[in-house]
Amino acid sequence: MSANLKYLSLGILVFQTTSLVLTMRYSRTLKEEGPRYLSSTAVVIAELLKILACVLLVYKDSKCNLRTLNRVLHDEILNKPMETLKLAIPSGIYTLQNNLLYVALSNLDAATYQWPSDSQATPAKEHSAGSQFVGLIAVLIACFSSGFAGVYFEKILKETKQSVWIRNIQLGFFGSIFGLMGVYIYDGEQLSKNGFFQGYNKLTWVVVILQALGGLVIAAVIKYADNILKGFATSLSIILSTLISYFWLQDFVPTSVFFLGAILVIAATFLYGYDPKPAGNPIKA
Repeated sequence: MSANLKYLSLGILVFQTTSLVLTMRYSRTLKEEGPRYLSSTAVVIAELLKILACVLLVYKDSKCNLRTLNRVLHDEILNKPMETLKLAIPSGIYTLQNNLLYVALSNLDAATYQWPSDSQATPAKEHSAGSQFVGLIAVLIACFSSGFAGVYFEKILKETKQSVWIRNIQLGFFGSIFGLMGVYIYDGEQLSKNGFFQGYNKLTWVVVILQALGGLVIAAVIKYADNILKGFATSLSIILSTLISYFWLQDFVPTSVFFLGAILVIAATFLYGYDPKPAGNPIKA
């Protein structure tokens, strides 16, 4: 059963990550009238949706009994403050990572989609190079922070008996707090002018739901597999999304370096999952 859950969660993670990257990139480069939606508010809403989904899952595990649900939440969260506080560290890092993902996809695609700049004095080439640099830095920081947060979260999940849904509620609680702080610190002025849901449309809500789903799936992968396998699944989704960009969206031309990296990722995934049969004992004469 655990093996089935392991590969099912990995498959869903590959699908979710690929869908999220493609829809998020499109939503951040789509030209529409009015202001774009604030990525910081999208991160907060995704955390709140994740909490709601986990509460419903705990309610289901409690045999749809409100008293049992209330007791479980009280005993596992309020009565264990130190266990709850442990999730503040990975939660803060995941919130930072989610915001950096929006920054990276907004800036790395600026060279392709050529978002119009308000300043006519800045040459297009300099704007493009600057955008790519910002996007690259955002990706690098997200990679390092994701690795640390993933290992830390895996350690917490596998050393305690609390359910993965309870842990996700704790994670989402701190994530929503850190996210709201980011909203008012970095986007407070725009928020006061145009409101919390400025620029939201159907595609924005798809991105938010996919991001909330990602938090649930990643927790399940770490619980039933491990953080290394999660990294391989994410790498496979990057390759898949790139191939879709090339054959379907036609906005990316792969290079020899990309093909080399793709081969290495696929080979590493195969070697990690390969379970050789033990050699039989040699027959002595």
